[in-house]
Amino acid sequence: MKPTPRFAFGPRNFRLMWIGLAVLAAGFITMMFGDQDNYGEDFVGITLGPLLLFAGFCIEFAAILVRDPSLTVAPVAPAPTSVPGLSADAVAAANAPAAPAAPTAPAYKRL
Repeated sequence: MKPTPRFAFGPRNFRLMWIGLAVLAAGFITMMFGDQDNYGEDFVGITLGPLLLFAGFCIEFAAILVRDPSLTVAPVAPAPTSVPGLSADAVAAANAPAAPAAPTAPAYKRL
């Protein structure tokens, strides 16, 4: 049975990414539209905007690194050791590794 391909990000990661993008947008907007009288050179434009940007980038970094618990892979059940209708010797022979082939004579001629 082939394992089904899974995405690296789960719902939790995507939620964190959207929150991070919203905080980043708020940071850029506060730097752009600070107090119009000071042209962004006040607390909102110089301090609050960069703090929001830093927080947004930290949230984005966490969104990439956080492992979503819904993406855990269930363990695969081992192959059955007994098959109905077959003897234990037949099942053991079917599960045994193949014997190596016997060596053959070399195909070249020695001089």
